[in-house]
Amino acid sequence: MVLPKLLLLPLLAACSAAVKISVASFGGNVTTGLQYGIMEEDINHCGEGGLYAELIRNRAFQGGSNDPLSSTLPTSVNVKGSKGEVGLANSGWWGIDVRPQKYTGPFYVKGAYMGSFTASLQSSTNGKVFARTKVTSHSVGDEWTQHSFTLVPHSPPPNTNNTFSITFDASKAEGGALDFNLISLFPPTWNDRPNGLRKDLMQAMKDFAPVSILAAGLRLSIFNDKSRNSSVSLVEITSRARLSKPGGSGTKRLVPSRTDLVVPRPGDTKRPGLGLIEYMEWCDNLEIEPILAVWAGLALNGDVIPESELGMFIKDALDEIEFLTGSVDTKYGALRASLGYPKPWNIRYVEVGNEDNLSNGLATYKSYRFQAFYDGIKAKYPDITVIASTIDMTLPDEAGGDYHLYDVPDNFVSRFNFFDNFSEDHPILLGEVAATVQNNGHGIDWGITKFSLYPWWIGTVAEAVLLIGTERNANKIIGTTYAPLLMNLDNYHWSPTLIAFNSNPDQTARSTSWHLYDVFSHNHITNTLPTKASDDFGPLYYVAGLDNSTNTHIFKAAVYNSTADVPISLTFDGVRPGTTAQLTVLTAPDAVSMNEVGGADLVHRKVSTLRAGKRGVFDFKLPNLSVAVLKTL
Repeated sequence: MVLPKLLLLPLLAACSAAVKISVASFGGNVTTGLQYGIMEEDINHCGEGGLYAELIRNRAFQGGSNDPLSSTLPTSVNVKGSKGEVGLANSGWWGIDVRPQKYTGPFYVKGAYMGSFTASLQSSTNGKVFARTKVTSHSVGDEWTQHSFTLVPHSPPPNTNNTFSITFDASKAEGGALDFNLISLFPPTWNDRPNGLRKDLMQAMKDFAPVSILAAGLRLSIFNDKSRNSSVSLVEITSRARLSKPGGSGTKRLVPSRTDLVVPRPGDTKRPGLGLIEYMEWCDNLEIEPILAVWAGLALNGDVIPESELGMFIKDALDEIEFLTGSVDTKYGALRASLGYPKPWNIRYVEVGNEDNLSNGLATYKSYRFQAFYDGIKAKYPDITVIASTIDMTLPDEAGGDYHLYDVPDNFVSRFNFFDNFSEDHPILLGEVAATVQNNGHGIDWGITKFSLYPWWIGTVAEAVLLIGTERNANKIIGTTYAPLLMNLDNYHWSPTLIAFNSNPDQTARSTSWHLYDVFSHNHITNTLPTKASDDFGPLYYVAGLDNSTNTHIFKAAVYNSTADVPISLTFDGVRPGTTAQLTVLTAPDAVSMNEVGGADLVHRKVSTLRAGKRGVFDFKLPNLSVAVLKTL
């Protein structure tokens, strides 16, 4: 694919006279609407210890080989004492959030015991107990039995430095010992779904209407037919997906999840609770449609599967698609149904691999790997759009490509017209996009550059310029995603992210870029419209169009590198004098403002109502480093 020439970045500029912009009534691109969104990496403990609401860390004692509960839960822990109370305590994922609400969970026990168990939440600092309950034992010596509990704290502690414990009276247990496994603790979850997702993080996504997710071994992207305006992405693809029939009564899987459905990373013995089915339920919760990505034979260390051995991995991908989309009459559709999900999901997009232009993978990807997956998927699922994980190649037939961009703000702005000369024959997914480094005159040196901890305002405005340029070409674009989505501030390997958090939901930070995606995704353009202006693009960048679902006109803009406010005189062909419009303008205190975990939200959102004057002109000003949307009412 030949890349277009880039717009030269302007120096600091000012507009003394108003920029006169007239928007035509027809002649633009009919689109399904640019899908704004986010991408996520599990390296930031965004799933386990984050979005997945389970509060117990390593709840199934993974990493050993004692007395399996089932084939998918191979390890248990033996607790032994001579007399008195003994048991286990867990401090969770860098703390446990405790507040007056219901906490529930099961735990499994093996061993003859005639007493009761005590489940409790208490302070790790001074031992103060916030909630405690007794659970009558029905444990026996020769099999695993499940017990359940409910805890309701009556007052919140001052912090999340808390632990959960289960104890028993060793004198009443045969030999003073019991085996434990799958000890779980859940707070209330999003939509009260069992085994569900963390409410504050789901709310942050729901509020800006996400539409795309990419996930491990699968790499899921998601698009919302209602808003068509955002996306999410999860985890690197590091291993193949394997489907097999899990076993074990009542514990067929660690949870209704990817256990036995997706192989963990090499050397990783832990089975996460958040998996393929949870990702699909995530999509259902947010009313979004998934894009699946499959492993393409390239490991992160650069190892590549030879062409002669690729067939089995293509079969794995087809089996995974069948697991998600197949009827109950198919082998893997029946497996899905046996796990409690008879209704298939809809998959319209499948991406092959992840960043296969890296790790010395591009040569084999271009020569045989992508084509083999493309042919195999299209032969069985001709209606699926297959996406290559790079645009650095010639794309076959109607295949799409995935473009990733991490850079300094100035270089984002320089790509304002990046997609102007792309062909509509090969739709592009902007799978990973984020300003990550302050302007420095040369961009990113991947070996030494330190990324920003959080998105910061000038980077957000630069992202807005790129998104506006992308929206001008929305007929060529599948969607654009911020990357990554989530970061656990207590343990992360990548920053910045759209949403940062710790164990205290009250401290979750919606970043400056979250506000950009929020305002753009809630103002949906179905038809771009041609514009004429008195000035070239820069420092004002914009796109205009229609939302046919509401019969409204929309103008999206960003001001980057201006020495003064930019006055604008905007007209829409056919919009009469006296028409009202809502103008939303986002600003921040300065260029480096960032929303930090536990800190204040520094993004200022000003919403005002304008009325078109003579000749239908909307007159307003936008300050430097601002993002704006005007929508007629």
